[in-house]
Amino acid sequence: MSEPIIVVGAGPVGLTAALELARRGVPVRIVDRLAEPTTESRAIIVHARSLEMFERLGLVDELVRAGVRTTAMEMHSDGEVVARIALDLVDSPFPYSVTIAQTETERILTEALAGHGVTVEREVTLTGLTQDEHGVQVVLEHADGRRETAGTSWLVGADGGHSKARRLVGSALEGRFKGEKFLMGDVNAEHDLDPHSMYTFFSPHEGPLLVFPMEGDRLRLIANIPTTEQRTATREWLQQVVDARAERPIRIRDARWLTVFEVHHAQVPAYRIGRVLLAGDAAHVHSPAGGQGMNTGIQDAHNLAWKLALVSRGEAAPALLDSYHAERHPVGAQVIQFAGTLTRVGTLANPIAQKLRNKGMQLLTALAPVRQAMADRTEETAVAYRKSPIVVQGRGRGELHAGDHLPAAGPELRAVLAGAHEHVLLTVAVDAPAPAPVPGVPARQLLVAPTVTADTASAGYDAVFQDPDGHTATRYGLPNGGRIMVRPDGYVAAIAPLDNDAPLHTYQALLQP
Repeated sequence: MSEPIIVVGAGPVGLTAALELARRGVPVRIVDRLAEPTTESRAIIVHARSLEMFERLGLVDELVRAGVRTTAMEMHSDGEVVARIALDLVDSPFPYSVTIAQTETERILTEALAGHGVTVEREVTLTGLTQDEHGVQVVLEHADGRRETAGTSWLVGADGGHSKARRLVGSALEGRFKGEKFLMGDVNAEHDLDPHSMYTFFSPHEGPLLVFPMEGDRLRLIANIPTTEQRTATREWLQQVVDARAERPIRIRDARWLTVFEVHHAQVPAYRIGRVLLAGDAAHVHSPAGGQGMNTGIQDAHNLAWKLALVSRGEAAPALLDSYHAERHPVGAQVIQFAGTLTRVGTLANPIAQKLRNKGMQLLTALAPVRQAMADRTEETAVAYRKSPIVVQGRGRGELHAGDHLPAAGPELRAVLAGAHEHVLLTVAVDAPAPAPVPGVPARQLLVAPTVTADTASAGYDAVFQDPDGHTATRYGLPNGGRIMVRPDGYVAAIAPLDNDAPLHTYQALLQP
């Protein structure tokens, strides 16, 4: 592990990957072709599942303070609300999204990374890449024209939709290449919108207008426009679009950032190409509908980094990295499908189809299960890896399955789990005496039990939590007790009854180098 892992791209995805590696003691370099961090607000929504990931990084409080909590989404058409989804339906300690400029997200991550002694190497461009079974050789071009040849055991390509890393390994995006075009503005405006909701205004003659209130009087505005449109973005044009589509008064006072951009719905066929791992927009691109692009990329980075750390330290076989593709590629495909569906629904041109859409949305979102499913999908709390090759199939008596994200169960236990860098083996004991720790499974062992003796606390458990009302046991579907192996990204690797440790040893065998 003498040569640092190289991360290409210092956006939120690359910064997250580098930070996750650095905090686990893995040497890392992060390079970016830009001379300075972007001043453009770009991606602005951080959803609940990503907030859970930021909690593991110790950054969630700062992120929430710097943004605006968004607790609902509304869809408007023909002067009425055709759907309203409360986001606090989700099973998360963060039942909301945070609306925050990407510049702030990057600042928070960059400062945290610097706390681990890693700074972004700027004006450094990846221009060459070769690899074999032993490592990767890259050519990096610096601002002064100097060309550096560097070796690394692994390279993470997080350099965006026009990824150089992706091109250099011979990969390409595959998908629907009929593009969609958008006019977008980050503006200050006078309005009477609820600052804690995000809005979609369906237009009878044009595409939808998406509105995201930000801090103060700041708004993010995104409007579909014809792909044939060639105009440059201006405040006057954006105001015309807003006047035509928004059903609430919005008066733009000044524009912080205006742009026209085109996107496609596409994905690479493989997230791992030898010793190169692709993440974020380098691996998948789609429309901004649903606001899930950056979130999916951040979760790519969380999924990848703990596995890459284990492999780099020689504690797991390189084959573990195949599970990165197996787990995250289907998630990327689902996000692309979801964004495409939202776009198609929002751009219906036929008046009859529009009326059917509006009525259908009203009827469906009147049903609690539909509202729940939409909130879960939006906040990405429904993401699970039940079919993963490194998940040991099993479940408790409740809804918790191996491959699911472990639900929160009390602030004390959550704090310990969130602060863990490595695996945690959670033992839920309903009756005293508490069971003995599991031998041969190298993981931090936590005990939740209604009665615990001092001897138990010192017999191999790192921490002990009381569960006098059986809340945790019930929450995890283990009324008679059991054990849960929790991965470093918060997902359940295995569930085992107290009288059978075999699932835990099976999982451990999957990680063996």
